[in-house]
Amino acid sequence: MATYKEIRGTQIEAVATDPSNPVEGQVWYNTTSNVLKGEAATTAGSWATVNSMNDSRTSLGGAGVQTSALGFGGYGDSQGVTESYNGTNWTEVNDLNNARTYLAGSGVSNTSALAIGGYATTPRAFTESWNGTNWTEVNDLNTARFALTAAGTQTSAIAAGGATPPAARPTNSEIWNGTNWTNTGTINSARDSLASAGADSTSALIFGGTDGTARAYTEVWNGSNWTEVNDLNDARFGLGGAGTATAAIAFGGNSPGNTANTELYNGSNWTEVANLNTARREIAGCGSSTAALGFGGYSTAGSADAEAWNGAGSPQVRTFDDS
Repeated sequence: MATYKEIRGTQIEAVATDPSNPVEGQVWYNTTSNVLKGEAATTAGSWATVNSMNDSRTSLGGAGVQTSALGFGGYGDSQGVTESYNGTNWTEVNDLNNARTYLAGSGVSNTSALAIGGYATTPRAFTESWNGTNWTEVNDLNTARFALTAAGTQTSAIAAGGATPPAARPTNSEIWNGTNWTNTGTINSARDSLASAGADSTSALIFGGTDGTARAYTEVWNGSNWTEVNDLNDARFGLGGAGTATAAIAFGGNSPGNTANTELYNGSNWTEVANLNTARREIAGCGSSTAALGFGGYSTAGSADAEAWNGAGSPQVRTFDDS
């Protein structure tokens, strides 16, 4: 039988702390814990608890990716609070100009985002643009609404769904070109508290939501029209979403009652995968279907919890034993 050195070209290293950036197949002996460890790829995705936000809150907006995210607004100590995530820690930064809850977000990092719509005594049409330091008020939505969803970037986004009390749920969606919102195609099923995924204003996916009943509806946007496609397995609202129109992740929500259920979309079908560690609703999300971040929400109260999703093939440290 070949030895580890013959296979890898080096002996097993003895270290007091695990290496910070191990490569797949690397093996080492931790002299502090007295265990043999190695780096392997995951065969299935999983959620891992990461550092919590500073402010517990629910119904907040989110934007960015797993290692560069922004959380803003929502029910908490202040409805204008904004927090920036660098992949390790959350830091409070400058507040929204217009404090509100049940708002949507789009953007690709913690330095480039939009905060859209929301609720503050009445439905709001506010749009604010984030440059990494400050929020700036820009042109409003055409239809004031809350509990809406949005996808895309700071300069190319789409907003859809939502509510305008006492009973209306607008079906018009709006696209953002970096300056103005323009009314565009209507969604097939009016609902609020839905989630979305998408790269820009020409390609997006919306899913879940409620019209008074939890729904599993999924619709895809091709830049011109919304088309109904295969439903979620678990009907729910107040869920989080991330990814693109052909590779998305849905997590958490109210079905009714808090759920930890997570599903992946491959462009055709939804598949149930590993659950969140903490079931919650009104959760924010960002990232991709293989590297997502879920944060905030409501479990038994407003939550500061954050979790990172690492899809199949992601690296993980494993501890070897005699079994």
